[in-house]
Amino acid sequence: MSEKWLQAPEWSWNTSKEETAYVHQWIQPLNELRSLPNLIIYGAPISRSSISVSGASLYPTEFRRMWKRFSTYNLDENIDLTALQVADAGDIVMHTTDIPLSHQRIQETSAYLVERYPHTITCMIGGDHSTTACAVRGIKEVCEQKTIGILQLDTHLDVRDPEELGPANGTPIRQLIDGNIVKGQDVINIGLHGYFNAKPLIDYAEKHNIQVVTLKQARRKGLINTIQEALERLSAKVDLVYVTVDMDVLDISVAPGVPASTPGGMTSTELFDALLEIGKHPIVQHIDFVCLDPTKDSPGAETVKIGVYAWLQFITGYVLRSR
Repeated sequence: MSEKWLQAPEWSWNTSKEETAYVHQWIQPLNELRSLPNLIIYGAPISRSSISVSGASLYPTEFRRMWKRFSTYNLDENIDLTALQVADAGDIVMHTTDIPLSHQRIQETSAYLVERYPHTITCMIGGDHSTTACAVRGIKEVCEQKTIGILQLDTHLDVRDPEELGPANGTPIRQLIDGNIVKGQDVINIGLHGYFNAKPLIDYAEKHNIQVVTLKQARRKGLINTIQEALERLSAKVDLVYVTVDMDVLDISVAPGVPASTPGGMTSTELFDALLEIGKHPIVQHIDFVCLDPTKDSPGAETVKIGVYAWLQFITGYVLRSR
């Protein structure tokens, strides 16, 4: 394992190191930090493996561009995030045409970061959802004796057959279950709704005991209660939890910039509240944000803004762990 596939991000801010009032001033390149970071972000800019036409490979760059719009102070929680050391490891170099090779690089890089920084939270910025299977395999490679659970916020199960589609973005959870990386009973999906999962996919989920919580069920119980209960259930039987946030879990009215946008999804506030709660729980050690397509976004870049806000909510929750 090595860092050879990591390169400096396409976009970075040239700012004074004396100020940290805004996110772009706060986050530093990993290779410039003198102490161990609390959280590392890294980009996996691939979307050729998407079933839907997707420009999600562009999100890591737009994610960083948007940092200047956000301060490091969370007014609602009265928290300044600069107490945390957050480092940017850059983006993984993707092969132009070879999808399996690009996926292998994501796996190797994820393994490298977890091995080199075993006590650091990792956050991968996709890219389409195929990247999740790669990252989890990389983590398992290093944490071979640990049981991994997955908390998935998504409109889709993502258990389509890779034998039929290849390692596409509709297959990552099935890849992990069929590959014996995770058990179906250790996967909880929150956010499914409506008419966006064919019955054979539901049948696969039931056969493998994937725990499905529809958005309607979560709202009836209370989304925060649902998230808390899911994390407690996972923490009772796994060693660590990987959270994957597919941005198509959001309603199309608030998040047009996703490849598979749907009506009836979460509001942005629901996603923000969920991620604050997720960030608080010590069982969560890895997270990704995937399937955000800036080319489909509104002129005001509302989906990209929601994506950055959601990520900051997770970090705020992480700060609250010690309180």
